[in-house]
Amino acid sequence: MQTAADFAQFKIFIPIPLVEEVIFGKSSCSEFSKEAYTTVVYHNRSPDFYDEVKIKLPASLTDHHHILFTFYHVSCQQKQNTPLETPVGYTWIPMLQNGRLRTGHFCLPVSLEKPPQSYSVLSPDVPLPGMKWVDNHRGVFNVEVMAASGVHTQDQYLDKFFALVHALDEHMFPVRIGDMRIMENNLETELKSSITALNSSQLEPVVRFLHLLLDKLVLLMVRPPVIAGQIVNLGQASFEVMASIVNRLHKYLDTSQDMHGRNCLLSSYIHYVFRLPNMDPNSPSPGPGGLGGSVHYATMARSVVRPASLNLNRSRSLSNSNPDISGTPTSPDDEVRSIIGSKGLDRSNSWVHTTGSKSAPWGTSPGSASDANQAMERSGNRMSSHTESASFLQTITGRLPTKKLFHEELALQWVVSSGSVREGALQQAWFFFELMVKSIIHHLYFTDRLESPRKNRFPERFMDDITALVSTIAGDIVSRFQKDLELVERLNTSLAFFLNDLLSVMDRGFVFSLIKTYWKQVYSKLYALQNPTLESLRLDFLRIICSHEHYVTLNLPFSLLTPPASPSPSVSSATSQSSGFSTHVQDQKIANMFELSVPFREQHYLAGLVLTELAIILEPEPDGSVSWMFGLHKKVISVVHNLLSSHDSDPRYADPDVKARVALLYLPIIGIIMETLPQLHDFTESHNQWGRMACEEQEAESNSMISQTVAMAIAGTSVPQASRPSSFLLNPQTSRQHGSFSAESSRSLLICLLWVLKNADEMVLQKWFTDLSVSQLNRLLDLLYLCVSCFEYKGKKAFERMNSLTFKKSKDMKAKLEEAILGSIGARQEMVRRSRGQLERSPSGSAFGSQENLRWRKDMTHWRQTSEKMDKTRAELEHEAIIDGNLATEANLIILDALEIIVQTVSVTESKESILGGVLKVLLHSMACNQSALYLQHCFATQRALVSKFPELLFEEETEQCADLCLRLLRNCSSSISSIRAHASASLYLLMRQNFEIGNNFARVKMQVTMSLSSLVGTSQNFNEEFLRRSLKTILTYAEEDLELRETTFPDQVQDLVFNLHMILSDTVKMKEHQEDPEMLIDLMYRIAKGYQTSPDLRLTWLQNMAGKHSERNNHAEAAQCLVHSAALVAEYLSMLEDRKYLPVGCVTFQNISSNVLEESAVSDDVVSPDEEGICSGKYFTEAGLVGLLEQAAASFSMAGMYEAVNEVYKVLIPIHEANRDAKKLATIHGKLQEAFGKIVHQSTGWEDGKRMFGTYFRVGFYGSKFGDLDEQEFVYKEPAITKLAEISHRLESFYGERFGEDQVEVIKDSNPVDKCKLDPNKAFIQITYVEPYFDTYEMKDRITYFDKNYNLRRFVYCTPFTLDGRAHGDLHEQFKRKTILTTSHAFPYIKTRINIIHKEEGPLEVAQVFLSEIPSDPKLYRHHNKLRLCFKDFTKRCEDALRKNKSLIGPDQKEYQRELERNYHRLKEALQPLINRKIPQLYKPVLQVNSHRDSFSRMSFRKLDM
Repeated sequence: MQTAADFAQFKIFIPIPLVEEVIFGKSSCSEFSKEAYTTVVYHNRSPDFYDEVKIKLPASLTDHHHILFTFYHVSCQQKQNTPLETPVGYTWIPMLQNGRLRTGHFCLPVSLEKPPQSYSVLSPDVPLPGMKWVDNHRGVFNVEVMAASGVHTQDQYLDKFFALVHALDEHMFPVRIGDMRIMENNLETELKSSITALNSSQLEPVVRFLHLLLDKLVLLMVRPPVIAGQIVNLGQASFEVMASIVNRLHKYLDTSQDMHGRNCLLSSYIHYVFRLPNMDPNSPSPGPGGLGGSVHYATMARSVVRPASLNLNRSRSLSNSNPDISGTPTSPDDEVRSIIGSKGLDRSNSWVHTTGSKSAPWGTSPGSASDANQAMERSGNRMSSHTESASFLQTITGRLPTKKLFHEELALQWVVSSGSVREGALQQAWFFFELMVKSIIHHLYFTDRLESPRKNRFPERFMDDITALVSTIAGDIVSRFQKDLELVERLNTSLAFFLNDLLSVMDRGFVFSLIKTYWKQVYSKLYALQNPTLESLRLDFLRIICSHEHYVTLNLPFSLLTPPASPSPSVSSATSQSSGFSTHVQDQKIANMFELSVPFREQHYLAGLVLTELAIILEPEPDGSVSWMFGLHKKVISVVHNLLSSHDSDPRYADPDVKARVALLYLPIIGIIMETLPQLHDFTESHNQWGRMACEEQEAESNSMISQTVAMAIAGTSVPQASRPSSFLLNPQTSRQHGSFSAESSRSLLICLLWVLKNADEMVLQKWFTDLSVSQLNRLLDLLYLCVSCFEYKGKKAFERMNSLTFKKSKDMKAKLEEAILGSIGARQEMVRRSRGQLERSPSGSAFGSQENLRWRKDMTHWRQTSEKMDKTRAELEHEAIIDGNLATEANLIILDALEIIVQTVSVTESKESILGGVLKVLLHSMACNQSALYLQHCFATQRALVSKFPELLFEEETEQCADLCLRLLRNCSSSISSIRAHASASLYLLMRQNFEIGNNFARVKMQVTMSLSSLVGTSQNFNEEFLRRSLKTILTYAEEDLELRETTFPDQVQDLVFNLHMILSDTVKMKEHQEDPEMLIDLMYRIAKGYQTSPDLRLTWLQNMAGKHSERNNHAEAAQCLVHSAALVAEYLSMLEDRKYLPVGCVTFQNISSNVLEESAVSDDVVSPDEEGICSGKYFTEAGLVGLLEQAAASFSMAGMYEAVNEVYKVLIPIHEANRDAKKLATIHGKLQEAFGKIVHQSTGWEDGKRMFGTYFRVGFYGSKFGDLDEQEFVYKEPAITKLAEISHRLESFYGERFGEDQVEVIKDSNPVDKCKLDPNKAFIQITYVEPYFDTYEMKDRITYFDKNYNLRRFVYCTPFTLDGRAHGDLHEQFKRKTILTTSHAFPYIKTRINIIHKEEGPLEVAQVFLSEIPSDPKLYRHHNKLRLCFKDFTKRCEDALRKNKSLIGPDQKEYQRELERNYHRLKEALQPLINRKIPQLYKPVLQVNSHRDSFSRMSFRKLDM
């Protein structure tokens, strides 16, 4: 407290004594003292004392408590017989005045004399007789008193209110408040005015005394006081001020709110403080706010037999305080009608059938309604009751009726409120709703009614009030959502939580009727406006209602779809949970259970509302446009998803039978999601045909050893498919909707579907599937197919990649945000940049320099926050991957179970073929995705059962899926997990066996398995050759141990197939090794294609992909040849299928284009007929396919500059178009022919046809074990035109140098024959020689043009220089050259760029080595072989004779030449000796004895044994 006094040149201090030790001591003193002293002020006429004294007030203050101030003069020099301190003045402050604590500023007079006894009850302002005062009793001492009290309000309005309530409680009249004396006759007016005046009180004391204040208001509402013999109803006034206080708190204490926007003071009051006043009016209230049970509080008695909403006493008190009601009605009925009329309120409930006391059950139907007349009549019957008047008379005579119930009074006051009061209550509706619910629960608990039937718990008038309240609030939500959305959202949420709470304590049918009230009002407005905001509010409402702990039981999950007498068992909430599952499954109409039918919605009310919302919001617009509710997809799906999640984790529903009953509530969800199938996110778009994710494909492409084109070639696919060629829908006409769902929403929806399929009763599902049409079942299968793709396990790498992308995306968004703010051009941006001082400092010349975007890119600053790091830890990523893997397994097992149910259902129907095909499609798709070992074991078992039961499905109808199945099985045969390999091997073996049993042959499976193996090796990155070989061995073992088929050809056929697979496996593995060697790669592809000579589909695929490989390298001539071979192959089989004269008769027709095409002739004994086993079923084995291949060939020939070949191709095409009368195509062809011949003419008029260049040829020989299969092989390479020897030499040397090491490869510089014995066995040698086309004289007559001399080339020549003395080079007169003629196996251009040399005409030794090196395998050639051997024997004899003759004829100058000839002769003889002396033993068998009977001319003779 601050003090001041006007004394000159005095040192003054003021002791402040109290009788008790209640003054807080200073830090160096005791804790409490009786007096306190101010500082001493020296020589100051107007001293200021800045001292603060803290006083602990006694708990009980009286009028005698006061603070005494004593002023002292302190002498500077102590005089003799004079005290040091002399009192010079006194003043005081009484602590209480009229019962209130005195606080604030005071200007007090100071007495020169000590006050007399009993002075403390008076103020110093009162001039006491005989006392002397300073300055003639004027105020000279200023002091301020502040109180920090939880007992004294220090607010006049609160003081008055609490004083009046206390007077009522103690029945002490008159009441003295300040200078006022309030008598009992004017107490009612003062009490009402004090209640109203509470709105004017300060906020701080209201907050401090909030709980007490609310308790008093509650007490006044439920116990109207009796004043002067009259009951004063203060309910409305109390409610109004309560609403006002609650809103003030919410407005000014907006920082003290929880996450739901509720004021913490108010919520703590409801939770911890509020309790109903004691049930017994004569006993003290047990609640903290109870003021004691006074006989002077009375409550209106309410008749149980004929209840009434309003009574005489209440209406009388209302009329006094409500200006809307004028005059005094003559009767209760008139007054009630006037009140209802003035408020515009219909207190009746139009959704409840009741008449008097005999009421029908609330839950007969949530939609049951009476018309307005019945409602008014019923309302009138209630109002005409006079029982409460009688009750009032009893009160007047002294008999106390029963008390009011707070929740009933609160509901009534809220319903009849209007204007600002109603608005205030709506603003904080949550508070009144929660207060009402707690009051209801306390009432039921203290009156032991929690176990009583719910219909008897509450009077009908209270239920009417609740109905009216819900109806009006729903009307507010509907009418105000566009103006004040924030309020409406709070109101909507509060109402939903209120009804949720009522479901636990009131009759469930009645609460359903309240929900129906809300629903109808929102629906009517929604139908008119089509506003998504209103629909969103309804979804929030529904979500909260359905979060009830007994939601499942409330939906009555019985099997019968017939509404019972009561929608809920009349038992307590605690015991009602188990009653929902007490009915056994009985027969019923299955369709109603899977559709949102009326019986379904009536029986399962809340679930029906949820699923109806789902169906409405997800329903697409008829024209395919975006629905106005499109933005709510995620929200409604989330509602359903969260519900199912809560059911799944609820331990009460852990039992499978119970969970099946719960799933019955959601059966219509299957049909709803089937209808939304075209809108769902297409998860299959990110898969290629083998079910891999696109991102993994790209990663595999960059890291693999084999290119995508080659991989597809190996796979037997003509065109690489990055995605599925059509939508995943079985019905190709079904187009994707414009407003497709997001991936997240689609995934949640599909999870809901799988949950229902998993938990629903299998028999119920089977019966429903029986009723579905073929198209509906196919749509369901499409849905399951989509589920497989959606829940495929992506692996840890995918999560890590997703995590890094998310982090990168956040950085990109920061950069875009800055760019959007700054822009890129303009004076404003320049100014912003200059202001940041970066134009001058930029070393790089840019406006931002090295610190560009620094403001937003916090990661570049030292103060960046670690919370910005968005990437997850490795442990989190691994946890997510585990969850994803478990979900994938669970989802696929559910899908597998559903497929088995479908198979069981349709296996006896006529339309099973199309359905089973769809089942197989889903099954194969699941095999193609990443799956767990657990799932695959079950999947293979299902697949084996399906093939065993329906073999014709795979081998006659779904032939394409047979190929897919073979691929999937082979892929799993190479798995690293032994259990998967075992199941896959068994499935593959049984597939072969089944195919064999049908027709004693399994040609189809052979072909498909062969093709699948190539695909597997080419495309799978995790392929393990060793594991696959083990699986093949297992299959072979199965065949050998199969006793039933041991006597058939089956084991031998399996053995042949396995052997063939081993060979292809080796070749395709080599393809991976030689992917960087284009010539070797093409050779391997060529070899594998040759192995498919008897399988036209596979060979055609390989030829087309070889063409693609050539096109990549710009080898257009070779690409054209591959297409010509493809066309010839197609023509060969097409002539067997279709007898049309204008089509080519076979590959013979194409020999003018290339002599090589005759190898496509289908004359082998192993050729499969094109009309059997689905052979030649591809799109190219048609007339259109043939035309397409020929047109591609012509285009490739044109790009290669071989225009003459273009003409030959069109010679085959023109008759086809002529037969079809296709003038447009003919015009195009002749136009291209004119263009081609024009180019021939133009290029032929130049210098020696020099403008046309077709290629350069080289002989390349490989020597050394490092080359493997290429060792001692010689080829003719076709290189691009004008390729120099040095270029090809450098290319091959560099390539093999990188492969083997640069020091391990040598190029042989000459073209002499290579003696391998003289070469280093640890090195690789390459001999390269330039060769030219060679023609005999007779050929030159037909090869006139430059094109003729460079097309269909089989023979080449190169020259080797030598001299007679053995040197390679000498003087001009000594120089000789040896021509060597090479013959290739095929003519250039061919489908390869290098062709093996089959014949080298460099002398008789080469001929002998070629034809005599081995004894022929064919016995028919023995005589020819022997005849050639004898010819060479004679040839060497004649060479020796010639040398002898020449020696006798030559002169001395040719002796050196003779010696060279003799040396070469001896070499020849040594080389030929082993070949000449080798005899065929079969030609020299022992002679045969021929017996004759008595034949004198019989003799022995040598006979050639006929082999």
